[in-house]
Amino acid sequence: MAKILIDASHGPEDPTKAVLPFFVARNALELGHEVTIFLVGDATGLIRDSVIETVVGVGPGALKDHFKAVREGKATIFL
Repeated sequence: MAKILIDASHGPEDPTKAVLPFFVARNALELGHEVTIFLVGDATGLIRDSVIETVVGVGPGALKDHFKAVREGKATIFL
């Protein structure tokens, strides 16, 4: 399958945009793709446990659900 790089730059101040990269990564992993997420700027704060547990986007849902799936799917995350 394909290798996919996802660039994330939005932090918890915009929950929907913050969750979307993890939502996309989760779905790509479920389809068998190799995924790398590159967090820049405000998005670097998304890996804190306190943030992971509280950020919920309108539409894509809770960051904690997607983050867990991304970690279990062995995606690479760069800061």
